Amino acid sequence: MEKRKLGGTSLSVGPIGFGAMHLSIDREKRPTEKEAVTLMQRAIDEGALDFIDTADAYCIDQEERGHNERLIAQALTDGRREKVLVATKGGCTRPEGRWERNGRPDYLRDACEASLKALDVDHIDLYQLHAPDPEVPLADSVGTLADLQKEGKIRHIGVSNLSLEQLKTARNEGVIVSLQNKYSVMDRRDQDPIVDYCEGEGITYLPWNPVGGRGNAPEIGRMYEALDRIASAHDASPHSVALAWLLQRSPVMIPIPGTTKYDHLVDNLSAAELELTDEEIEELDGLEG
Repeated sequence: MEKRKLGGTSLSVGPIGFGAMHLSIDREKRPTEKEAVTLMQRAIDEGALDFIDTADAYCIDQEERGHNERLIAQALTDGRREKVLVATKGGCTRPEGRWERNGRPDYLRDACEASLKALDVDHIDLYQLHAPDPEVPLADSVGTLADLQKEGKIRHIGVSNLSLEQLKTARNEGVIVSLQNKYSVMDRRDQDPIVDYCEGEGITYLPWNPVGGRGNAPEIGRMYEALDRIASAHDASPHSVALAWLLQRSPVMIPIPGTTKYDHLVDNLSAAELELTDEEIEELDGLEG
């Protein structure tokens, strides 16, 4: 399986990672800790998975901060840690289960220290600002990550949920190797210029919700029909087709789909071997996303 570089760094990972969020954020639907750990370990042991994306805020509430990171730490035992790149994020909080933002330098520093402890590591390979805080200058938030990088606590800096102009601002404060925004074949138009910018600048684009879409999009039905038809032609799933489209959209793209089921995880990862034809890509490109 051909790997993709993380920005301009020396690190490279498989073309599809694993978004671990769903292992933690819903108390009623999430698997047991044993099931979650087994899911990740099995995929790693079979050589299918080498990149996991998490965040300190992937939990049911702020009291449980770091739940997802602790699961990953449990999974990366017996030599597995050296086989996997783990990216985490700070800058969001979960008071009573709500999603709120906190990009203050003191909070980000505390969040990074907590993530180091939860992941049981002395440095984090990719630490991302989870989202910009409208109450804090973006330069202050990203500047804090740059300071943490100088201190050796994080190796590389990423950002998430930023506009193109915000991304450019962030780059003034440090070397940004990745951007994580919402993007999929079904929901993409406003992000296309950002993807093109990232490709031109060598910044890895990590699409979250990479197979989702807007339920009220005028052509959503036609998109589903096209995905089903193309999937049948390749003896694949529509999810795999959606992920394959992302991979062929840009060489800097590394989707991070999430799941709580092993078979679904393997299906997602198999999209790296699916080659869509030019005609199929043209058809999907022509449908409004």
